[in-house]
Amino acid sequence: MEKAPQGAEDIAALLDYLWLQEGLADSSLHSYRSDLQLAQAYLSVPLREASREELAQWLAAMQESGKSAATRARMRAALMRFYRFALAQNWREDNPVTELGRAKIRRQLPPLLTEAHVEALLAAPDANEALGLRDRAMLEILYACGLRVSELVGLQLRQVAMDAGYLHIIGKGSKERLVPMGEMALAALQEYLRRARPSLLNGRKSEAVFVTARGTALTRHAFWHRIKLHAANAGLDAENLSPHTLRHAFASHLLAHGADLRSIQLLLGHSSLSTTQIYTHIADARLKQIFQQHHPRA
Repeated sequence: MEKAPQGAEDIAALLDYLWLQEGLADSSLHSYRSDLQLAQAYLSVPLREASREELAQWLAAMQESGKSAATRARMRAALMRFYRFALAQNWREDNPVTELGRAKIRRQLPPLLTEAHVEALLAAPDANEALGLRDRAMLEILYACGLRVSELVGLQLRQVAMDAGYLHIIGKGSKERLVPMGEMALAALQEYLRRARPSLLNGRKSEAVFVTARGTALTRHAFWHRIKLHAANAGLDAENLSPHTLRHAFASHLLAHGADLRSIQLLLGHSSLSTTQIYTHIADARLKQIFQQHHPRA
């Protein structure tokens, strides 16, 4: 039997703990796994035995290889979590990551879609086709509800309260929230479920709300390509537009129309208000742009 790579069992033990005890989502577990395996592949000793200097050398190598500050910060966080687990398991008596410098992340504002841009994007799918009805419903919900793309493509029929007009969303860390849909998104979803989804399923069974022409659940990657297509057809900058752009537009437009940050935080499913506060900068930037374009003294 082929021997497992050194440190593999320790990484697997952490991932099992994060899944069973903390309920981490598959995407988060995948990030932990890939980052820790990358670190282990670099080191000449098992991860549990690595020194602060060896870990610093690995992070420096990641910087030299072109990894962004955000990626290196995520890698450091994965190491921190591993060694916290190692301490709890009595594998070692210190956490070598605590003295490692943090990568400085420059928080970038996302590209801002105006309300006119959003209207053009929402009108782009062909409502005469089943896939067009599906995509329009997905775009309407993405903008009306501010969902993460993983929450959108993972939506199950049991999470839709059609009569009440709410979605029961299970977000990061299995945190639950209720999100209102609004009339336009609700109407688009109803039309998709009535006219398009049955033909896409073609007799097959699925609990996924949004399905492909083969009757399987739509993936994030597939939806990413669809939104690029519709953005190009709407005359928008498809290169810099992603499903997450509509989530940013949702929050920014709510703020611009007077919504308070705490309400936006709850709708987005942010665990910290500081994460939501980036949208105040977006709104400020937009106000400055409007002033420069329209004020006679600008």
